[in-house]
Amino acid sequence: MKKEVKIGTSGFRTNKTQYAEILSCVEIQHTFYQPPQIKTLERWRAEVPADFEFAVKAWQLITHEAKSPTYKRLKKTLTDAEREEAGYFKPTAIVKEARGMTLACARALEAKTILFQCPASFKQNTENISNLKSFFSDIERENLNFAWEPRGNWNDAEVKNICDELDLWHVVDPFEKITTTPDRCYYRLHGRGGWRYKYEEDELAELAALMPQNSLSYVFFNNIHMTEDALKFKELLNEAD
Repeated sequence: MKKEVKIGTSGFRTNKTQYAEILSCVEIQHTFYQPPQIKTLERWRAEVPADFEFAVKAWQLITHEAKSPTYKRLKKTLTDAEREEAGYFKPTAIVKEARGMTLACARALEAKTILFQCPASFKQNTENISNLKSFFSDIERENLNFAWEPRGNWNDAEVKNICDELDLWHVVDPFEKITTTPDRCYYRLHGRGGWRYKYEEDELAELAALMPQNSLSYVFFNNIHMTEDALKFKELLNEAD
């Protein structure tokens, strides 16, 4: 059976129309920092072929506390209370608002998958796990895949338990960590040792071997050579088939 792998980059590095001619998927970063207007996202959807796929990165108000440096790119003005209550999947009004906006963005882009990327400061403790479970137990699935990228010192067994219980995809850089959901692969490649890294052909072959045969996988490159590496990986998979 042919492997079904969606290959792309984290953010567009070129014109959307040109990008969609060479790659089948993109991971949208705008929705993490400050979601564009819905009509803007609907226009993006209309500018690419029907089979092109957008993966949406959840708004940082869900995952990151307001002291995160990423908030420098937030255009929404938060009250002091909202700044205190933002992030870490907290059961608060501002997180709920961000959840609704993220789902609206996914609908506008006709996305199938949402990435929830956490900072390393989101540590494995009772409160964070409780908030995480409450958030994903309450959210409207809308036939979406939910991908979770924990960072920092999380125990693999705990991550697997959480992903199994909440039906999440465990997101990793495969050259740094092994996913606990190998039948639901969502890989983000940041460059070995840094953003300027360029992947070798044998490394891409190693990556191809990780792709499961019977389920959908995502591979997004987030290094300086992201488009070139994504195309090399696409070609390698096509040759293997």
